[in-house]
Amino acid sequence: MSLKVSRQGVLLAVLGVLLVVAVVAFRGESPTGTDPRAAGARQAATTAATKETPVADLRLDRLKAEDSELGPTVRNPFQFKAKPAPPKPSAETSAPKAPIVVAPPPVPQGPPPLPPIALKYIGVLETAQGRVAIFRDTGGDIVNGKEGDIIDGRYRLLKIGAESADLAYVDGRGRQTIRLSGQ
Repeated sequence: MSLKVSRQGVLLAVLGVLLVVAVVAFRGESPTGTDPRAAGARQAATTAATKETPVADLRLDRLKAEDSELGPTVRNPFQFKAKPAPPKPSAETSAPKAPIVVAPPPVPQGPPPLPPIALKYIGVLETAQGRVAIFRDTGGDIVNGKEGDIIDGRYRLLKIGAESADLAYVDGRGRQTIRLSGQ
């Protein structure tokens, strides 16, 4: 029966033994852990440390509460009380004041503003036929088109850019630039 041992295995075993010896030597203990000299030295160090450290005088009598000149407090955060009544107005402040006249807000002139185009520009696709803009509508459907196409039956795609797309209502009422949202 032949046992094949590689050089790496032998080196790992030797390194492990050296590591254990180094740790034991560094800790200053014998491998069995029963070195009477080390135990005696540790015991002497602990007794010397306890003998040298004096206990501070705590003077516990100073912790007793002294009578305060303010008297006892009556505040109780767990008890609710009604708020005190506001002070009565003086004669100077009770004089009648002129009524405040509020003007009605101005009525906007012209037609109401157009609602924003309800598409999100999510990207552009370069094809052999040209650039194709990709949009998502409010329902989550994907809609795409080239420049000049009518999208979603309501909007005309005017220009496709790398970071934005220009759209207008088909009836020509308004124009809007939609920035790339990527979602």
